[in-house]
Amino acid sequence: MKRNTGQNREITKGWRSATKAIRSGTMRSEFGETSEALFLTSGYTYDCAEDAAARFNGEQPGMTYSRLQNPTVQMLEERIAVMEGAEACRSTATGMAAMTAALLCQLQAGDHVVASRALFGSCRWLTDTLLPKFGIETTVIDGREIDNWEQAIQPNTKVFFFETPANPTMDVIDLRSVCDLARAKGITSVVDNAFATNVLQRPMEFGADVVAYSATKMMDGQGRVLAGAVCGSEDFIEETLLAFTRNTGPTLSAFNAWVVLKGLETLDLRIRRQSNNALEVGKFLEQRIEKILHPGLPSHPQHNLAMSQMEAAGPIFSLYVGGGRKRAHGLLNALNLIDISNNIGDSRSLMCHPASTTHHGLGEESRLEIGITEDMLRINVGLEDPIDLIEDLDQALSSIGL
Repeated sequence: MKRNTGQNREITKGWRSATKAIRSGTMRSEFGETSEALFLTSGYTYDCAEDAAARFNGEQPGMTYSRLQNPTVQMLEERIAVMEGAEACRSTATGMAAMTAALLCQLQAGDHVVASRALFGSCRWLTDTLLPKFGIETTVIDGREIDNWEQAIQPNTKVFFFETPANPTMDVIDLRSVCDLARAKGITSVVDNAFATNVLQRPMEFGADVVAYSATKMMDGQGRVLAGAVCGSEDFIEETLLAFTRNTGPTLSAFNAWVVLKGLETLDLRIRRQSNNALEVGKFLEQRIEKILHPGLPSHPQHNLAMSQMEAAGPIFSLYVGGGRKRAHGLLNALNLIDISNNIGDSRSLMCHPASTTHHGLGEESRLEIGITEDMLRINVGLEDPIDLIEDLDQALSSIGL
């Protein structure tokens, strides 16, 4: 069923990103509400039995069941699509539901996937554990080198899957080169863009076919709800993805969709301010510790590439304190302001130890292969005053002898 928001895409196309984040996708009821309405309903009624049959047949516009359509959820999907520059978007209950759906909806036994080795831990579980259970082979590569992508292609390769910047190593992948290669070979490129969001980086402008999100992160941005989204062409969303989500049911609740809609209104402001704060914090840390990985700093090996495809480097980066897990945990335990948490994208500053949290299930050998050592920490810089954050980090570093 084609979704009609009642809003002219030709008009919204000319809006800038901050305007799109507030206005796009808005539908109003007969009451003329200014804020998006929250429709808490599981089902819908029909004027007659023939109308019900026509809707299920796709002959009549309208909604049938909230596992498939909900007005609040539809507004969120339209808004994200407009912000992304995509023809369509389908939301999911979580970010991992989005990643899983984006892959499984288009793959079957006998297919092959090439994936970047630097992925979120649960995404590596998809490529390394889940897909092989369905007879789908995966080749994991260092995605920073375009030659590695080309050499990994097999006759049955269907998907390239990667994130940039990567979690937590901050690897930056050349979007244009990888997506161009995929398109030339008839391969679908699927990009996890959660670290940057469509405010700072729009992979489709570089040729990506599908862009997936954990909207839990920056889109909500305040640690309140779980949500995910998959963006792509109308054909991909309606003909490939929709059947999968309709029948497996990773449905986003209307309430969570409404919360993310509210989060999107301030996304442009938040992520740019957090990016600026992260640069200040990163410059401080660079003078105090052995190594940090921040794409916005010239010390990052792919700084120029990052700045050529991102408007800013985002709020997240990683650092190495030396001394293994004991010293890393010691720094975390000495923090007074910054919270210990594995979440990211929050307006609060958060820090975690990836080897024992987000990537603990990856296995030591795989972690070390991509640079997740016992002394690595990942920080999400929030909206607090960066001087307060620096003072907190300063005292914590001093407490562990740095």
